[in-house]
Amino acid sequence: MSHSAHRLLIVALSLMAFLPLAPQAQAETKELRIAQQFGIGYLPFIVAKERRLIEGEAVRAGLPAPQVEWITLSGAAAMNEALIAGSLDIASAGIAPMILTWDKTRGTADIIGVAALGSMPNVLTSNNPAVKSLRDFTDKDRIALPSVKVGFQPIVLQMAAEQTFGQYDKLDNLTVSLPHPDATAQLLSGQSEITAHFTAPPFIQQQLASGKAHAVLNSYDVLGGPHTFNAAYSTKRFVEANPKTIAVLVAALDAANAWITANPAEAAKLYIAAEKSKLDPAFVEAIIRDPQVRFTTAPERATVFSAFLFKIGLIKRNPASWTELFQAGLWTKAGS
Repeated sequence: MSHSAHRLLIVALSLMAFLPLAPQAQAETKELRIAQQFGIGYLPFIVAKERRLIEGEAVRAGLPAPQVEWITLSGAAAMNEALIAGSLDIASAGIAPMILTWDKTRGTADIIGVAALGSMPNVLTSNNPAVKSLRDFTDKDRIALPSVKVGFQPIVLQMAAEQTFGQYDKLDNLTVSLPHPDATAQLLSGQSEITAHFTAPPFIQQQLASGKAHAVLNSYDVLGGPHTFNAAYSTKRFVEANPKTIAVLVAALDAANAWITANPAEAAKLYIAAEKSKLDPAFVEAIIRDPQVRFTTAPERATVFSAFLFKIGLIKRNPASWTELFQAGLWTKAGS
């Protein structure tokens, strides 16, 4: 064999060595396992599921429609365990617990935000007439939350406690972990230890409409304006291995948000059917139309949460920008 022929053979063999890796490196996931919790804050997920928007956006992007599995879990703790264990691709929880997990998993699972699920206030309610403000709670009161300490509501409660008492953990000993539907039932029954509930739509409106509970605190007041409530997040490994799928998911959520805004009555009916709710469709529609409720994938006031979490020592790194918390495909949006 001539010297030139030998060199060509070596080049050919070198190229062949890379051929089996090419399809694997470029292949996107064929399935997407997404977990959500309860409440209207997850309406974009519900709409995407029921209207098969992820599958439609995938085909539009030139990808095969993925097999989407939807899972319901309650609380950030359960979400994070499942995501880190690899039994989920996309988790969802409040923006505050997502930031906690982002910091805790840096260098290991490397959690990263995929998209905001919308901005809406959470309200602390109580069935105790004596409780008009945080200062009125006593050791006899119990405040229900989906996940104590790591959830969205307990972090906002700590922010409010710091503003009120100068001590962020002042009310932590009164908190109890309960899913929103169970906490609502117990609060309205008046027959349990639960005398307060830091909750989200539609549970806020359901409790206030009953006449058995009143509002004590609004999270928009604590944060100084509209803020992201829930966010979808994943691991950097999954995001980087599936950039087209992540872009498809964000596009599907944007499409869901546009549809919700244009069709609030239909969105309300869809929510009721999906959650097997007994609420009046007009009641849910009014919540969707509430000017304080904004369905958007752009994060709002994410860094207000992170600054507080850093201040009280719950995270070791304080992100300079919201873009550190979310994947690059979201950076063109007007986040904060």
